[in-house]
Amino acid sequence: MIIPFYKSQDRNFTLIKGDCIELLNSFEFKFDMIFADPPYHLSNGGISVHSGKMVSVNKGAWDKSQGIEADYNFDKEWLSACRGKLKDNGTIWVSGTYHNIFSIARCLTELGFKILNCITWVKTNPPPNLSCRYFTHSAEYILWARKNKKTSHYYNYELMKEINGGTQMRDVWMLPSIAKWEKSCGKHPTQKPLCVLSRIIQASTEKGAWILDPFTGSSTTGIAANIFGRRFLGIDKEEKYLQISRDRKEEINDIKKQKEYIEKLQKQSKIFSEKNQGSIVSDTDFLYTIELPF
Repeated sequence: MIIPFYKSQDRNFTLIKGDCIELLNSFEFKFDMIFADPPYHLSNGGISVHSGKMVSVNKGAWDKSQGIEADYNFDKEWLSACRGKLKDNGTIWVSGTYHNIFSIARCLTELGFKILNCITWVKTNPPPNLSCRYFTHSAEYILWARKNKKTSHYYNYELMKEINGGTQMRDVWMLPSIAKWEKSCGKHPTQKPLCVLSRIIQASTEKGAWILDPFTGSSTTGIAANIFGRRFLGIDKEEKYLQISRDRKEEINDIKKQKEYIEKLQKQSKIFSEKNQGSIVSDTDFLYTIELPF
């Protein structure tokens, strides 16, 4: 039996410690959407800039490349495990850079997914290139794919059009990198900004949906999911990051703090319309929703 590392009182936010491949293969439950921010295999001794200071790009042993073939086999294994946990009409989003995104695209295709979009997230505040010998890295890529080629998926076209000022939203998103206020409970080296996950979740799920993040880190996915009335399961090997995730969830249980988050999101970008503004959901909102088996 799986014992959660943390399960919120409202039952909308669950964390499990362990290897995502082993855990996903150990229970039967299907999700409406998956967001995955897997290792980019970037921890190779290089340098970058953070807050105006030169820093190492090394993030931990989990981010080191094991070689092209080993990295590819790892990607295919965890994506296969995720595919088995998606509903037939479910979709998966996977983030990356040129270091891993081509491997991810190959694996998705080989596993039978249909790639819907390759989102280019252009950062409005990227770090400078210290070498001055090539272009500044200012974008990441997010592949969006559905489980089955012939099964329709959910896409909130009208909301995305509304957010985009009345015209079709394109696959190039100009959004900022992580803000200081998003690290109030601690720091994760690859934390994604709330504005990116807020858009993804609203675009591809309905309220009450179950969302999985197999490399949850500090659980920006879960925070965005709960703010917009979705339920969440996050998996990670590192206890220190699960503790940050737990603290972030408990932080937004304070309605005042939640409103502060929403106001800051609105200042960053027009993430959602007034009519779609959500709040932390109560138990009664999910009386007829299937529960996780742990």
